[in-house]
Amino acid sequence: MGATAAANNHHQHHQVFDMAVPQQPAFKCFDDDGRLKRTGTVWTASAHIITAVIGSGVLSLAWAIAQLGWVAGPAVMLLFSLVTLYSSTLLSDCYRTGDAVSGKRNYTYMDAVRSILGGFKFKICGLIQYLNLFGVAIGYTIAASISMMAIKRSNCFHKSGGKDPCHMSSNPYMIIFGVTEILLSQVPDFDQIWWISIVAAVMSFTYSAIGLSLGIVQVAANGVFKGSLTGISIGAVTQTQKIWRTFQALGDIAFAYSYSVVLIEIQDTVRSPPSESKTMKKATKLSIAITTIFYMLCGSMGYAAFGDAAPGNLLTGFGFYNPFWLLDIANAAIVVHLIGAYQVFSQPIFAFAEKSASERFPDNDLLTKELEFKIPGFRSPYKTNVFRVVFRCSFVVLTTVISMLMPFFNDVVGILGALGFWPLTVYFPVEMYIKQRKVEKWSTRWVCLQMLSVSCLVISVFAGVGSIAGVMLDLKVYKPFQTTY
Repeated sequence: MGATAAANNHHQHHQVFDMAVPQQPAFKCFDDDGRLKRTGTVWTASAHIITAVIGSGVLSLAWAIAQLGWVAGPAVMLLFSLVTLYSSTLLSDCYRTGDAVSGKRNYTYMDAVRSILGGFKFKICGLIQYLNLFGVAIGYTIAASISMMAIKRSNCFHKSGGKDPCHMSSNPYMIIFGVTEILLSQVPDFDQIWWISIVAAVMSFTYSAIGLSLGIVQVAANGVFKGSLTGISIGAVTQTQKIWRTFQALGDIAFAYSYSVVLIEIQDTVRSPPSESKTMKKATKLSIAITTIFYMLCGSMGYAAFGDAAPGNLLTGFGFYNPFWLLDIANAAIVVHLIGAYQVFSQPIFAFAEKSASERFPDNDLLTKELEFKIPGFRSPYKTNVFRVVFRCSFVVLTTVISMLMPFFNDVVGILGALGFWPLTVYFPVEMYIKQRKVEKWSTRWVCLQMLSVSCLVISVFAGVGSIAGVMLDLKVYKPFQTTY
């Protein structure tokens, strides 16, 4: 992530350092690549993963299960968790090229693809990865604005005693979220925002637990588990809608597990020994086990509470009824979580842009001249450069404007899940593993890996078609910058 950009600077400083002092002290402060010692552990890596995994995707799982039913819904969710766990295990072995302990480090997902696969596949991977990360930033902006509006509408509803419908635009809330991200985006390195991931992970559990609790209470109030074995019935929706919604549900579930795109960047924060791959495999198992339990509970209880009427955003389905303060807490937790998650997914784009620019224009003052700002309460001054400030601000502004143009949470989530799941979660990890481990073509393992890849490709295509169909339907009735909720 931001560590990629920092890596180049550390490499340059390390060359001077070698000539100035003995090597022994350097070992205590620097890793084998000349960068400052990494300090990440299983727990910090797990926090990063949970922050990346339990995002806005959890809110759409009740809706997804409602489309698939009690049989297919949980089964598909479990299938996605197992595929993600397996592919993440393969990907963690690609952090170092060659030897797992002493091989060359790959600082980012793209570095791993370039080092192991190279050429054309590297370019395709970069295009898909950064397009996906850009889309996630848009999706998180939309989700955060929905939660902020939910808080405002809840207070408005109770203040008026239910007489005021409390319609409002999401645009001001997207702008507030964007301004917050502009400030946080100026943190130069991913290693320096570990605390954001810790806070965001806590927030994830908070709103997931509240959503789960409210679902259980709603089921108890209903006195029955709603829903059916096959999902939403024909009649409530047309047969065509049933098909599109089923496909879109696959995309929503895929999005809920999409974190492989930042796994290498997270692994680059982990200390060694033991080897980074061992630590990352432990963190992956722990994180996916925890998130899958939460997903199953939140999605299932949400479907049991609302049945075919399960909302696209679970926490908006409970309306503005008591305890409204609890819903406000849940939505506030979502906002805080998404503020951190936005940074986790945006840092790789920042690092790539800054690294590319510095390599192309190594003598440009806009890239190399550091500006210092003294911040009250901080001992050391904040250092940055003109390019970093301008690019990161422009990125946040662009994602905010696009969010205002297309604030379709469910559809955007489905498209992102479909776009990123097969290539980034399955295809590239499988291909890199085959190349690195020299898996013989047409061997049993090679065939099984290819079958897994093809199966996931088919799922991604179906999910993408369903989600695009949903966007097309929404665009028929939506007016950009004008629609209120």
